[in-house]
Amino acid sequence: MPALAARQHSAGGRHPYCAFFSMITGGAAIAFGQGMTTTMVLNCVDEEDVRWRALDDGFEQLDDRTLLGVVIGKGARGQSPLLLADLVLRELGGFEALAVHGAEAFAELPGIGTARALRLAATVEVSRRMARRRASPREPLATPPAVAAYLTPRLGALEHEEMWVLALDGNNGLVGVRRVAHGGAHSILVEPAELLRAALRIGGCSFLLAHNHPSGCPEPSAEDVATTRSVARAAKVAGLTLVDHVVVTRSGAFTSLAERGVLGTSFD
Repeated sequence: MPALAARQHSAGGRHPYCAFFSMITGGAAIAFGQGMTTTMVLNCVDEEDVRWRALDDGFEQLDDRTLLGVVIGKGARGQSPLLLADLVLRELGGFEALAVHGAEAFAELPGIGTARALRLAATVEVSRRMARRRASPREPLATPPAVAAYLTPRLGALEHEEMWVLALDGNNGLVGVRRVAHGGAHSILVEPAELLRAALRIGGCSFLLAHNHPSGCPEPSAEDVATTRSVARAAKVAGLTLVDHVVVTRSGAFTSLAERGVLGTSFD
């Protein structure tokens, strides 16, 4: 259903002016005649209206109050998300002040309640963690020994095989990791297309493949070599570079297929 039609469809049961003014203002606060106050207009702007604005305009286009309204949602007594956002911003001292208050302070505000307070506090914590991780240097995986040192504590002790994709930035810093397949004690079945899809989804300039051998022998199988070459060819077509495929074991012994010459290139 188109956004405009959906808003019209969801307007039943509200003040006859609400649906019209919600559509033409996108939820903006205005005052007008016919006995309606600004507060009444804001109460017409329900949770669905605010969500439609986020979907239609994109979050980056929303002002602070509307963005906060999306997080808060409708109040405990049915208050508009925008009225609650106004209250939060006014009582706490502005958007930036959210970072210095916790769930207890949020819960004390009228209409917020425990559930919304926890949602607000969790959103603030997500923002903090994202900022910290952006500011922190990424784990450098610039050599096969560095890759093995990162992977062995995570994969080496497993009693089954797992295949991972690790995306790297332009300086061979770790962008992200994804487990793509879970196998048995002696083998793992995975399509090259699955591995490439995972690399594309994580992002990065290049990527690594990694899996473990529970047997303790890091020697790659013929299937390991064939899969590596297939992924490398497909990655090249997609504009990515597979820089290595590392096999690790619980003892710390490992094999780099790049060092074996399987890929024709290595970390440079």
